[in-house]
Amino acid sequence: MWYMLAVTLLWGSSFSLTGHILAGHVDGFFSVFIRTLIAAIVFVPMMKWRGLPTRLIVGLWVCGALQFGITYALAYQSFRLLTVPEMLLFTTLTPLYIGLINNALDRQWNPWTLLAALFAVSGGMVIHYHGLTGDFWRGFWILQLANATFAAGQVICRRLLLSRRPDLTMPKLLGHFFLGAVIISAILFALFGNTAQLPHTSLQWGLLVYLGLIATALGSLWLAKGSTQVSVTALAIFNELHVPIGLVINLLFWGSDVPVIRLLAGCALIAVAVAINYYGAAKLRAQAL
Repeated sequence: MWYMLAVTLLWGSSFSLTGHILAGHVDGFFSVFIRTLIAAIVFVPMMKWRGLPTRLIVGLWVCGALQFGITYALAYQSFRLLTVPEMLLFTTLTPLYIGLINNALDRQWNPWTLLAALFAVSGGMVIHYHGLTGDFWRGFWILQLANATFAAGQVICRRLLLSRRPDLTMPKLLGHFFLGAVIISAILFALFGNTAQLPHTSLQWGLLVYLGLIATALGSLWLAKGSTQVSVTALAIFNELHVPIGLVINLLFWGSDVPVIRLLAGCALIAVAVAINYYGAAKLRAQAL
């Protein structure tokens, strides 16, 4: 539980720092590559190869590529098209994807998830009432892809660790995880990166180092540990908590141009979506008993 709370605080604050200091100034693909490279440098010297099932190694590489390589690359692109509050609020759809993916792997169907998605999208539209331009919708759908890949990485990693139960500490496994992440992020930077937008200030470099060491390396360690100690529903709940934390940080330090009434109305609709999602998950568990 405490691991998940720590990750929530770390990642809730990372949104504003990234959106206001790096986005639009430093190439997103380069930022992702540096973050995952730093995390890989931390864990690769500790990782173990011998005695691990091939399926576990491959699974960890895939989870790393999904959860940090592809997710971060997509998220950084949406930073260019959405405001930080919009980014935070639209990540509330991540638990819906967690539920959908987990149900699909269990071969179950939960119609409540679709109803929850409808309320969540409605809440986002209320908050962004004006100017639903092509840029807004591009940013929205790019972020939904990021939400889906992040959710898939969490669900698959959790199931792998619970089913295989390797007799190793997490640091010895996360090297595999971040090798997958750094390889895919290096490929994306080579293909789509803009070398004219590399960091040019000590603040930008310092933030990238902080995000790589603390938010990415330490945060992923706590997430991997915490996800195996809580249920899938609890995992989904913790994916929501970074939103209010991130919004408070953004409002305190950078302000917001969204009227308070619209912000509250949109948050209320999103809260209804969260409640519906958890009600549906509870009902599905009750039917399985």
